[in-house]
Amino acid sequence: MSTMAKKNAAGNGITEGVIWKQLLQFFFPILLGTFFQQLYNTVDAIIVGNFVGKEALAAVGGSTGTLINLLIGFFVGLSSGGSVIISQFFGANKGEETSRAVHTLIMLGLIASALFMAAGLLFSRQALQLIAVPDDIMDYALVYMRIYFAGVAFPILYNIGSAIMRAVGDSKRPLYFLIVCCLTNVVLDLVLVMGLKMGVAGAALATVLSQVVSVLLTFFSLMKTDECYKVAFRKLRLDMVLLRSMLRIGLPVGLQSTLFNISNLLIQSSINSFGTDIIAAWTAFGKVDSFFWMVISAFGVAVTTFVGQNFGAGKYDRVHKCVRVGIGMAMGMTILISAVILLIRNPALGLFTSDANVVNYGSRMIVYMVTFYFIYVPIEILSGAVKGAGDSFIPMIITLLGICVLRFSWVLILLPAHHDLFTLMVSYPISWFVTSIIFIIYYLKGGWMQRCIKRQG
Repeated sequence: MSTMAKKNAAGNGITEGVIWKQLLQFFFPILLGTFFQQLYNTVDAIIVGNFVGKEALAAVGGSTGTLINLLIGFFVGLSSGGSVIISQFFGANKGEETSRAVHTLIMLGLIASALFMAAGLLFSRQALQLIAVPDDIMDYALVYMRIYFAGVAFPILYNIGSAIMRAVGDSKRPLYFLIVCCLTNVVLDLVLVMGLKMGVAGAALATVLSQVVSVLLTFFSLMKTDECYKVAFRKLRLDMVLLRSMLRIGLPVGLQSTLFNISNLLIQSSINSFGTDIIAAWTAFGKVDSFFWMVISAFGVAVTTFVGQNFGAGKYDRVHKCVRVGIGMAMGMTILISAVILLIRNPALGLFTSDANVVNYGSRMIVYMVTFYFIYVPIEILSGAVKGAGDSFIPMIITLLGICVLRFSWVLILLPAHHDLFTLMVSYPISWFVTSIIFIIYYLKGGWMQRCIKRQG
């Protein structure tokens, strides 16, 4: 490994220094980056909801968002295996292996982009029909889906580029690029939706074009660096040994994300049965709700990277310290966010629609869900830590049983007997509680660290 790369690995603070300070320094750029990513999605919803109508809002944010997250979430989970491998190699000062892992991950992304684009363009209508999208929003949803999947390579490649940077301890550049992307999206929304009256098509096109900008910035930066993770197109190939390692870690995470999103699809299908007002309310609530998920997911990414590099460096005691600090910080932030959202819920929902009925339903959703956010914290932090060490199969099984199977059973058995909003909403905190308990037991008693050390050796 080059002297410069060694200096970078030692100097990024992940394997040295005071954990809470280093975790915060790494966490906040990830958080702000996720904030801006959510912001440009939220801007889409605000502009579409106010300038096109509640049917368009329901289509853009609800049904299409759930289906898009199903595919993109699978790949982001799958690619997390690559970022874990990169962080472990980088933490262990293995420059050549880091480079091969970077190029293998990018090649995997290019292949996935082609497959996802074809699937999205060919099967959008069937997928929307499968989750019972109402006729009055079907055309809006179909337009958005087809435009988004025509450009699906750009969010996939951005996620890969930013994951590479974070894996080596750089969480600032992805933030800068995402800020530019967000501002570009806002300008394009104003021009295409409000100015040119392109409606849902304009919102979708604005999203795709802004992601093109973020991809160009990210890969230009990766191509210009002198470090071991420098990207060169001539090196793009699949290293089958590394690919198998990535898939061993990433495939369970991708499947976990898919199962999680399938359960959300089932929820979305149930929401669709309540009519357009509740679909629109669910969409508006989802935008408010996303600000919690961006915080907790940022903590999860930070913990996974910290654990990956420290595990690669053989600093196992520091791994456990990082988890304890991460849970404490995430819990404190969660309680603060929950209180703020509960206090401002009606004005926040009013940003998306002036329909009083939609706001009322959205307010009820917030009360049902936000009160119990704190229960989810152990799931994100502990699964992120175990994944950072290279163990992702058991977390997938825990998520499958604790969230997906339980939520499926709830919706399929209890909801038909008590077809109301509360019955649907309460499935979330119950599934979080069960899954958190299982993760705590596994982290403390599951022997995951010893198995990962043995595999590494």
